[in-house]
Amino acid sequence: MTYKVVPFSAAVSNTEGASHLASQVEGIISSYASSGWEYVGIHQLQTFKAGSSGCFGLGAAPPTTITTEFIVFRQ
Repeated sequence: MTYKVVPFSAAVSNTEGASHLASQVEGIISSYASSGWEYVGIHQLQTFKAGSSGCFGLGAAPPTTITTEFIVFRQ
């Protein structure tokens, strides 16, 4: 069995709701399904990004946690 993991970022404006987000996900699922991929699920991965001290303290950035969504398919 082969798996494909596709990064997904939800893009919803202030005037759009959950139905717009659902349409985005549906479009991706339909696109991969037409190529023979079966939808498995949407999963989140959290990654820790270390901060930096910058140059002489200028441009310093604190450490952050980044959350990314992925849509998983199998074939």
